[in-house]
Amino acid sequence: RHPEKIALVYEASRLSYGELNRRANQLARYLTAQGVKPDTLVGLCVERSLETVVGMLAILKAGGAYVPLDPANPQSRLTYMLEDSGVQTVLTSQAVLAQLPVLADKALCLDDETVQAQLSDMSVQNLAVSSLGL
Repeated sequence: RHPEKIALVYEASRLSYGELNRRANQLARYLTAQGVKPDTLVGLCVERSLETVVGMLAILKAGGAYVPLDPANPQSRLTYMLEDSGVQTVLTSQAVLAQLPVLADKALCLDDETVQAQLSDMSVQNLAVSSLGL
């Protein structure tokens, strides 16, 4: 009802409900273009930020399920979680990826310039449930 109202606050950053929805829709469309479909497990390995919530919401909008991966965990723990869950894609950042090369084969860096350019080309409209095959 009030898309201009503040939905998220993290440190000095804020996102309105409308902006949260638009960013999540763009990322969800990007994820579906990358092959995410209903019941796909997608890892989310980012530092706490607004992007954490955007990522969670986008994965769910794409029909997937998110697997939270704490970048503070040891590499051996992350490796086990990736192998055990069967995650094929991990949303992360370049800073996290630099510290955790175990993610490299599956990584989709949200702050990568190419990814950002592709995201900006995606529609901000809500995804139709029928487009997900549900």
